[in-house]
This record gives sequence, structure tokens and C-alpha cells, in this order.
Amino acid sequence: MKIKIGNKKCIGDGCPPFIIAEAGINHNGDIDIAKKMIEVAKECGADAIKFQTFKADEFIANPDETYTYYSQGKKVVESMFEMFKRYEFPKKQWKEIIAHCKSKNIVFLTTPQNASDLDLILGLTNLSIIKVGADDLTNLILLKYYASKRIPMIISAGMAYASEIEDAVNTIRNVGNDSIIVLHCVSSYPADAEEINLKKMGAIKDSFGVTIGFSDHSIGITASVGAVASGATVIEKHFTLDKNLKGPDHWFSADPQELKELVKSIRFIEKALGSPELIPTTKETDMRKICRRSLVAVRNLKKGLRLTETDIAYKRPGTGIAPKFAPYILGRRLKTNINKNNLILLEHLD
Repeated sequence: MKIKIGNKKCIGDGCPPFIIAEAGINHNGDIDIAKKMIEVAKECGADAIKFQTFKADEFIANPDETYTYYSQGKKVVESMFEMFKRYEFPKKQWKEIIAHCKSKNIVFLTTPQNASDLDLILGLTNLSIIKVGADDLTNLILLKYYASKRIPMIISAGMAYASEIEDAVNTIRNVGNDSIIVLHCVSSYPADAEEINLKKMGAIKDSFGVTIGFSDHSIGITASVGAVASGATVIEKHFTLDKNLKGPDHWFSADPQELKELVKSIRFIEKALGSPELIPTTKETDMRKICRRSLVAVRNLKKGLRLTETDIAYKRPGTGIAPKFAPYILGRRLKTNINKNNLILLEHLD
């Protein structure tokens, strides 16, 4: 299945891997940083940049609840409400962000935290995709509302049992929306190699008949490249302008150089996967002529000689009779003299 994204891009089998630079809240609530992230994501070759749209008082019940994270090499404990409140953007700034994405020709995506957030964004632009984070995979009421917009949906399956993925997919489909991409996701920050389990992607695809991808929370780019080699059609990767910026997600996010390398490596592996057809490449066809061996005269051979194994050798180039055909050549007479190390060809034989 191919899911169309705008006029020029698609997601699914046969489409180039769709690479999402996850800005998240790494803009720190600063519109100038957000715009710079858009520019950097485009420069690095990402297909899309994704933000998070929310109002802190609409998804955090207890203003006194604390959140613990690492930032700038230190452990930080602060009010979750106050932290997210700092990272809110008002409608005016979302307009600027969307406009900047359009000016840089990069797909704007966001994870709306609530129905009101989706409505806000849809009032400003035609979203190509609605992204749902792993935290809302089981929020079926929200998924049903999002699905009713008939916009392709990406849902992250972090922290999930198979039954929860099934419930989410069925909820979206039951509304009539079958454009579903499920991202295998490990909700650890960062995720260790032993946790990543890329084989889950194949299980998700086979079990639920959906397009699959990978939301990468590991350090580095290796897991994302491995995911593409394992069939991921979407890669989502947190990125930051500077790992030393203040905030919860910067330190484990990809910096611009890593993001650029990630895109480059994924584009390479995309080409390297190639075709399962068991034939040589065009360049290999030429190399066969150079590297394979042919039957040659082991010494100067006279016309009329009946060939035996002692008369032939197997040497490069591979433009003559291949060694595997030697049994069909032995015993035949030469119609002409052949000098040492010259090819023995069919036209030389009676």
C-alpha cells in the first residue's frame, strides 16, 4: 500500500524511506530556534519536520507533579506543567512555523495532544499526516476523532501489547480510515540496543496489515539504518541544534551532523537493498569478462591435435569458453594452430 503525501512524496512499499526530523519540544519555546530547526532539517535532507502541539493545562491534571530528566549533564527535577508551559506556541507562532516549512519546501507535521490542538492546526493548514505519540495509543476516543478527519495517520506503538496495537488500528479503520502507518517504538530515552527489537516491525506488519516504520530513541544512527534494511518505510528521529541546550530531550537527540549522516546512510541503504532477482549487475557483467577464466592453450598447439587435459589451462579473461564446458571440448581436433596462452574458441574446433 502506498500513502500519498502531498504532490511529490509517498509512504509505503516502493517509496523512498520517509524521514521525519522530530523537533518535538527541542525548540525550547523559542520561535527563532524552531525556524532554524526547520532550515537545518531541510539542509540535512529530511522529508518532514515534526513538532508537538499542546496546551499544558489540557493534558496535565496536577500542576504540582514533577518531572525528572537530564539536561546539560545534570539531573533536573521540576514541575511537569511549568516545563511544558514554557514550550507552548500560540496560534500566531504556529502560523509562522507552518509558513516557514512551506517556504523551505519541507513537510510540516505535528503531534496534536488533544482534539482542540488538531482543530487549531487544521484551521491553519492542510495536514499531510496526523502523528499520534505512544502515550496516546490507547486513547481510543482521541484516535477515533483524529481518524474521522480522513487524513493518513502515524501511530507510535511504544509501551504496547499486541492487543493495544490491534485496538488502535481497528478503531481507526472502523471510522473508514485505512491509511495507517504504525511505528515500532521503544519508549526509553535513550533506548539500548537490547531493547530495540527491530523484528517487531515485521510482526506488526504481518499481524495488522499496516505500513510500518521506526521511531528511533537510541543514541546514534545505526538502529535507524538497520530499521530501513528490515523494512521500515518511515524513520522518525529526535534532533536538536545543540545537545548542550537546556531541556529534557537535547542530550540524546541527533545533532545536525548526525541527522545529515542519518539521511545519507538511509539513502545509501535504500539503494543497496536493490532487487531480489539473482542476476549480475551491469557493472558485474563487464567484470565477468575480466575476472572469470577461459580455456587457453597451455603451450603452442598444432592444427589437427586432439585436445586432452594436458593441452589446456584455465586463465583470464573470461571472454572465451568457460571452464565448466571443458568436458565438451576435450577430444575434439584443432582446425588451426593456437599459440600458448591464446583463447581456445569454438571456431578453432572440428
